[in-house]
Amino acid sequence: MSKVKTMLKIGGGAVLLAAIVAVFVVATQGRDPDLEALEQEGREYIAQLDRAAGARKNRASLVEWAYTSNITEANEEQRIQVQLELSKQEKQAWSETKMYRWQDFQDFTLRRMFKKYSQLGVAALPDEKYKLLMQSVSGMESNYATSKICDYKNTTKCDLSLEPEITEIFAKSQDPEELKNAWVQWHAAAGARARQNFSQYVQLDNEAAQLNGFKDVADWWLSEYEVPDFEQQLAKLWEDVKPLYQELHAYVRKRLRDKYGEHVVSAKGPIPAHLLGNMWAQTWNNIESFTRPYPDKKEIDITKTMKDKNYTPLKMFQMSDEFFRSLNLTAMPEKFWKNSIIEKPTDREIVCHASAWDFYDGEDFRIKMCTTVNMEHLRVVHHEMGHVQYYLQYRDKPVIFRAGANPGFHEAVGDTIALSVSSPKHLRRVGLISGDAEDEQTEINQLYKMGIDKIVFLPFAYVLDLFRYSVFRGTTTPEDYNCHYWRLRDELQGVEPPVNRTEEDFDAAAKYHVSADVEYARYYVSFIIQFQFHRALCQLAGEYVPEDLTKKLVDCDIYQSVNAGNALSNMLKMGSSKPWPDAMEALTGQRAMRADGLLEYFRPLQEWLHAENQRTGEYIGWEPSKMQYCTQEQRAALDAKAKPEPPHES
Repeated sequence: MSKVKTMLKIGGGAVLLAAIVAVFVVATQGRDPDLEALEQEGREYIAQLDRAAGARKNRASLVEWAYTSNITEANEEQRIQVQLELSKQEKQAWSETKMYRWQDFQDFTLRRMFKKYSQLGVAALPDEKYKLLMQSVSGMESNYATSKICDYKNTTKCDLSLEPEITEIFAKSQDPEELKNAWVQWHAAAGARARQNFSQYVQLDNEAAQLNGFKDVADWWLSEYEVPDFEQQLAKLWEDVKPLYQELHAYVRKRLRDKYGEHVVSAKGPIPAHLLGNMWAQTWNNIESFTRPYPDKKEIDITKTMKDKNYTPLKMFQMSDEFFRSLNLTAMPEKFWKNSIIEKPTDREIVCHASAWDFYDGEDFRIKMCTTVNMEHLRVVHHEMGHVQYYLQYRDKPVIFRAGANPGFHEAVGDTIALSVSSPKHLRRVGLISGDAEDEQTEINQLYKMGIDKIVFLPFAYVLDLFRYSVFRGTTTPEDYNCHYWRLRDELQGVEPPVNRTEEDFDAAAKYHVSADVEYARYYVSFIIQFQFHRALCQLAGEYVPEDLTKKLVDCDIYQSVNAGNALSNMLKMGSSKPWPDAMEALTGQRAMRADGLLEYFRPLQEWLHAENQRTGEYIGWEPSKMQYCTQEQRAALDAKAKPEPPHES
């Protein structure tokens, strides 16, 4: 330490020293010198703790990567061993951190670091329980990653994986029976088999939450957003977007009814979940070809153009890197290209679910993805690269601040970029579209295509964590898992299972994030705030001017705008060092999540849908599903809960 001080004196001369002393004197005026000494001690302690935490996170990420990029029992065992070892070290550090009276410190950043470090996470559990929790999540995750189903036309061929085979069936098949068959098999393999592990995980994770000072995991997850009324904010956002969703839902139901007949799709009920082109009915892009508003307008098949132009997964990643560089942001480092896995290996089982990785050493960042050459994956590539760009921007922050301003921010960055990338203007720039500029009908088709991705996702994302909040809080018990899950999907999303369900099934776990213990409200938040980010960046790039019909939000492409890039960089560099409203304000001037950016983007589509649904006399909304997913007793119990208390006689 003394060497640093002398260096300071010699190198900076008396001026610098005087300045430092002056600041110090001002800062300590009227302060308790004992507290000042404690604060200085705390500062030194936390710097050393942060370095050690970085080394631990690096080790944890390396074994996690080894396991998910090569699923073997040996790798799983190794991962759990290292996690156990690290959890002991974390527990030791935690007990030391708690001894500081950090709540009285003057320095906001120091207090924030202590606050974050005074939460231990799941390592707070006793060793045996910690190991059980790791095993239950590991068990769900490997079950999900290795689930296979049988071919509909050849029932002896039973080696179909989610990626690419089953995903392909949902993208291409228009045979309701084949789709139903794939849906039922996948939910049996990836869902029902996870039920026991899931119940154990809920119990142990709740215990960990309580050891960290939270009521339950729901309370813990919500605390990440640092605002007391976060659940109310989510509900309000849904109320704002719901009228647009209902118009879109009614329109799609009509088109599906025209295609499959009223015996498959009813006029007023929810939409059967297997007919929407996606295993979870979370985005409906794959039914766009036969549901789009102006079917006679020639649809530009971007995927076909990509294949014709010999695109490869590598080229898709290079394009994305080039986009970020055009904004004056950071290029992907050499290690990224060397260590990432961007194609599905043929010699081993891996977790194909696309993910971006920070190894917390400031230089190793990777993506793991089983990339297919198509437009959807071009969007996913930009999404994952957005995570890595965030990592690169905040890599000089203390380790504890190397995170998104809130979990939704991390998800929104790449998606915001992808909004520009998928704009007709940009696709024309990079030679993926040629021919005439957009007219009104093409624009409605384009907005529809975006809507069945961005708008329809919102209720799905909302339901997934409403369901889990209720499970963690104990309002939904294991014997009601499936009933409550479908009740929410029926009421909020307006979709229904293709066949009756019972509590033998556990359909929520057939979604990766439920099996892998990943909070999901982040995606809901992301799909709202990315439009706030996009609008702000487009204004900075001079690409969007409110009420100017030649500068509409839907046409904006921020490519090559250094102005926009610098503003984005300022927000990303903050990491989680400040509460998220500060980060939001740095870019958008707004301090709250608002749906107005999204509604502005989709306004022409909402007007078109409203007029079209009136023209065809389509029923807006949906009646409860006629499918059985709750028993009569379960229904009665739910209805009793939903009814307001009778007024007390005075």
